[in-house]
Amino acid sequence: MKSGTMAAAASIVLLTLVGGELIFRRNDAQYRKVQEKKLMNLTANDSLWQGPDVSAMPAGRSGALIHYGEDLIAHTASYFGPAGSISRKQNGMNCQNCHLKAGRQPWGNNFGGVASSYPKFKERRGAVENISQRISDCFQRSLNGEAPDSGSKEVHAMIAYMQWLGTGVPKGQKPAGSGIASLSYLQRAADPAKGKQLYALKCQRCHGPQGQGLIDKEGINYVYPPLWGDHSYNTGASFYRLSRLAGFIRNTMPLGVDYRKSALSDEEAWDLSAFINSQPRPVRNFRHDWPDISLKPVDHPFGPFADGYTSRQHKFGPFLPLVRDRTARLQHH
Repeated sequence: MKSGTMAAAASIVLLTLVGGELIFRRNDAQYRKVQEKKLMNLTANDSLWQGPDVSAMPAGRSGALIHYGEDLIAHTASYFGPAGSISRKQNGMNCQNCHLKAGRQPWGNNFGGVASSYPKFKERRGAVENISQRISDCFQRSLNGEAPDSGSKEVHAMIAYMQWLGTGVPKGQKPAGSGIASLSYLQRAADPAKGKQLYALKCQRCHGPQGQGLIDKEGINYVYPPLWGDHSYNTGASFYRLSRLAGFIRNTMPLGVDYRKSALSDEEAWDLSAFINSQPRPVRNFRHDWPDISLKPVDHPFGPFADGYTSRQHKFGPFLPLVRDRTARLQHH
């Protein structure tokens, strides 16, 4: 094999994506530049999910319920935070702090594919999960609190809002731009020390030197959420996985950035995520997670593991050896 052919072959890596889907993705610099250029050229009229226009929200009781669901997601702390009007058993963050623009921003951890894909089997639960259970998980993990009653008006309102956002999305399909983008894995481990320097340059101004965030003048809702500490997400949250946090901040941070004008490279997003998830935060053990340990994602940092890699490598990487091991194992079975 010629050296050029060998280099091209080495640039293709088999990756495992959410839902067990296997795809080939190239990691070479030229390919990434082409893909980034395509992404930058997208406009609001392109194929990425945008969600229905607010003016199309129905009137009457159904519309009022959808409006209420949107407000609950945008101002969760007003209802469930430390000064909440319904309960006070949550860390003070809003759902909107992780699901930007109340779950409407492309690649901003939005809800575009929720109604079309739920109920669905979730490896973490080891069972089929519905939207209500997804909401409960967010309250317990990202909001580090207690889940509201699944039969409550509030849960019904949030479900109604998510279902309305999914208007027109065919059942079983996930529209482009929904959720969080998957980044290519680094050839090296993500570096918290490099991430610390990046944080001081690009994140500290909004989120504070201690990652404490900035709360509004009423002391109820975070304008900029805490990234670590007592009021941030706990160790059971999806953002405690580096791939999820890196994919989110790559296309959304600093605030005001989106997929068309990213301010961070993939490498910077990985390193920032490594630094943020190295800082102290609430520890919460969800002992029933991942009943089949062979289905754990490679960046889930808590054992037991189905491979022989360390917890540190499962947290920071390099992840490519773990991906290859996991892919071979799944293909063998």
